[in-house]
Amino acid sequence: MKFKFAHNNLNVINLDDSIKFYQDALGLKVTRKIEPEDGSFIIVFLGDNETSHLLELTWLSDWDHPYDLGDNEFHLAFVVDDFDAAYKKHKEMNCICYENTAMGIYFISDPDGYWLEIIPTR
Repeated sequence: MKFKFAHNNLNVINLDDSIKFYQDALGLKVTRKIEPEDGSFIIVFLGDNETSHLLELTWLSDWDHPYDLGDNEFHLAFVVDDFDAAYKKHKEMNCICYENTAMGIYFISDPDGYWLEIIPTR
């Protein structure tokens, strides 16, 4: 029996803001959208055009307050081929929330407060 990653889900308050953030900050592109007729939710899948792994963003029509992220100890990680350019871009976007220079990594925060780790190609 074999398992492989398919996607990770993040629930978001403002779907348009989140899509724009992931496109601008990480170059992800919308690959698929699910929108039921009753309008109760919208699911958007984003991909990196490099791997088969997807990020699923879920917007719920009846949710009107920020999600409780607890201690926010979970995160997604992205490897980038030009770490210095990515760092500069994220600094300009003002989305860097934590830097670990000893490890050579940093984290950015999306519009809902989810942390995303940025790792240089090694």
